[in-house]
Amino acid sequence: MSLEVAVAAALFVGVVAYAVLGGADFGSGFFDLTAGDSRRGAELRTLVDHSIGPVWEANHVWLIYVLVIWWTAFPESFAAAMTTLVLPLLLALLGIVLRGASFAFRKFSATLGQARLFGVVFATSSILTPFFLGAVAGAIASGRVPADGTGDRWSSWLNPTSLFGGVVAVGTCAFLAGAFLVADAARGGRDRLAEELRSRALVVGVVTGLVVFAALWPIHEDAPTLAEGLTGRAAPLVVLSALAGLATLVLLWRRRYALARFPAVLAVAAVVSGWGVGQYPWLLVDEMRIADAAGADATLQALLVAVGLAAVVVLPPLVYLLRLTQSEEWSRH
Repeated sequence: MSLEVAVAAALFVGVVAYAVLGGADFGSGFFDLTAGDSRRGAELRTLVDHSIGPVWEANHVWLIYVLVIWWTAFPESFAAAMTTLVLPLLLALLGIVLRGASFAFRKFSATLGQARLFGVVFATSSILTPFFLGAVAGAIASGRVPADGTGDRWSSWLNPTSLFGGVVAVGTCAFLAGAFLVADAARGGRDRLAEELRSRALVVGVVTGLVVFAALWPIHEDAPTLAEGLTGRAAPLVVLSALAGLATLVLLWRRRYALARFPAVLAVAAVVSGWGVGQYPWLLVDEMRIADAAGADATLQALLVAVGLAAVVVLPPLVYLLRLTQSEEWSRH
């Protein structure tokens, strides 16, 4: 494996981690938004607050990780993407900021009206942010980001691949969040809520699966380079995603909630990995390859050292935090 490919692989590990961990975080907003009025949805919203409260900020570590490595290791492609896709990226950033502020302010609102307002902003931002991030991925994958950054500010992300990418991102986030929330509810002894979430998670999973595979046709027409990769070297990952998603639905149907989380994670990780493998060796599809976009060897070597140190320093506390929040003791408090 060449040096630049090793760094690109390290970068993509961060993308997958953010898609899984941040995705489960963002997806909770869908269930929050559709929970019902303040009385009917109170129990579910309390579960959302309790489930994501300890981790919602920690998950952004992966976004920072991705941006720093991309900017440092592949600066020209980073500049090109940030210039052409400035609008959806700014909207995603706005969503992250509004979501975090509203999530915090909702707990300390002086009136019910304020709590409702902050709750709507939190939930809406949780849906729009992954949509815009998915649209960015679609723009890159469909070859609409020129190497010189002169791509159209609107058509670059308002196109079939980007729009399907945004919808798939929202759906996979909601699917993943549903699997985790129903397990949290069951562990906490909230059986009625677990049954309600189970039904909704099953519907979300079926719809998301249909959207993912329906997207293959417009991608075939709109992003031929990506389509060729998805039906070629990335095909095993596409199949793995389908099988893992089906396994999640079966386990949810059989009320094996704790086990259902694992294939759900695998399904989302396989979808995202399929995108990465499908567009390899392009960093900006049809415009800039990984080898051509890489910076100096000394920079890439230093980044790999930094990644190794981060794995030692950052990963253990993150794993411990996630383990704590998935424990029965935490769920019952």
